Amino acid sequence: MRPYFKNIPNLEYINTTPDQHTLTDYITVKNLFRRPIIRSDIMENLSYFTRYTIVGDERPDNVAYKLYNDETLDWVILLCNNILNIQTEWPLPQSAFQEYLLIKYQTESNLYNGIHHYESVELKDSSGRIVFPGGITVDQNFSFQYYDYRRTSEIVHTEKLAITNYEYELQIEENKRTVFALRPEFLGILIEDAKLRYLEGSSQFIDTETKRVENIRLHM
Repeated sequence: MRPYFKNIPNLEYINTTPDQHTLTDYITVKNLFRRPIIRSDIMENLSYFTRYTIVGDERPDNVAYKLYNDETLDWVILLCNNILNIQTEWPLPQSAFQEYLLIKYQTESNLYNGIHHYESVELKDSSGRIVFPGGITVDQNFSFQYYDYRRTSEIVHTEKLAITNYEYELQIEENKRTVFALRPEFLGILIEDAKLRYLEGSSQFIDTETKRVENIRLHM
């Protein structure tokens, strides 16, 4: 992700490292409070993007290489999906995923046999119309009654699926595998927009890539 940081402007900050000589020594750091964004006319138009399914233990740089032939454009993949924390918003490697689950649920029995919640099973009447949708979270004592005029009887529907802790966590992880990537022909627009620069006029302005930050608390 090194080229990404070339786009981030600098801050001259008071040097608090052990080699500081005077209170007017400054050190140059990246302004991580600045972050490029995708312009709204692109972000709100799906025609600029392609849907991609993450395979196995692919990382953002693997996806960038596959789509753009450039692994350093991994930041484009993350930006397109508004991913800020790759540890929680990107699929974990399988070994790390299993380790995480065992730490969270403590035992394999809790993980694979413990019931996280119940979900309804789709119910249709004798005419094929959906009376009750499937996939709805319900309680353990779920019951639904309806009258089927063709059967001239009241039907009691209690069928449900028990979703284990593992199935629940796996579905969350699988949902992360669908991401969107900017189509290669529009990369130039994003890369140009990502070059963050300062505007002249502020007392802190040094040049378009650098500002000087004063923090009097660091003098105390």
